Amino acid sequence: MSNDSSLAQSAHTVSDYLDCLQVVMVNTTLPANIGSAARAMHTMGLSRLTVVDPKLPIDETSVSHAAGGGELLSSALIAPTLESAISNCQLVFAASSRSRHLPRPVVTPTQAAKIMFDFIDTQSALSANDSTVDTSSAALSSKPNIAILFGREDRGLTNEELAYADYHIQIDANPAYPVLNVASAVQVIASFIFAYAQTHIQTADNVDTDLSAPVQPTLNVHLRQQWDEPAITQQQLQQLTQRTTDLMVNRGLANSEHLKSLPSRLSRLGSRLQLDQKEYQLLSALIAKLSKD
Repeated sequence: MSNDSSLAQSAHTVSDYLDCLQVVMVNTTLPANIGSAARAMHTMGLSRLTVVDPKLPIDETSVSHAAGGGELLSSALIAPTLESAISNCQLVFAASSRSRHLPRPVVTPTQAAKIMFDFIDTQSALSANDSTVDTSSAALSSKPNIAILFGREDRGLTNEELAYADYHIQIDANPAYPVLNVASAVQVIASFIFAYAQTHIQTADNVDTDLSAPVQPTLNVHLRQQWDEPAITQQQLQQLTQRTTDLMVNRGLANSEHLKSLPSRLSRLGSRLQLDQKEYQLLSALIAKLSKD
């Protein structure tokens, strides 16, 4: 990283980083669990909560379980679908207790935190190097948007929902019963993120961070790289997946009635490629041209 980027990074506070993260709870059954999750988030400095299609709305039991985190419930976003909740996110994690069909890279909470914070540094450095941006502010110049998905109390996230994630987070637990209550899962992952934040800030103040370095301990996953353009959003990735699928069907390379896992494989390929905005525009133009010919 350049000296300018290092200085910009060292000016960031823990709150600056945590403000880039949103917890997304999918199709919750009990309002009390939403409140307990809000309390867990508040304890660990997270403030952005999105609830996707809850079976019951936030109510008085949510508030009573939230304790000091009641303000998070007041500002919580209620989204009709997971797609709408994460459409403007550039990086998505999902909490999962077991491997699924077409698995994504699996990381521990600490490894996830490192990936998140390195991603934030890289993206904010792009803005810091932009002459049109005022870098005198201690806040992140252009906030990246990162989502952490948590599933239903009884069965977690579906295969289709897990396919939206770039990485799956698994918490070390008793192999005979590795399933946590959703609010407990939020608490554990949030605590690892908060703990890592302290170390990350101290390192940024004293050491020039190497964003190309692998997650420690060494992990056999492909990490998001350093861009010269901002990363694409989840909505753009899904649009590209759909356009590619449609093109393959129109060209006779896929049968629309027997797509099976093709969209999921294309989505996973997009996550692995880690596209930026310019690359997205190039591929979009190529698909548009091929669709007309």
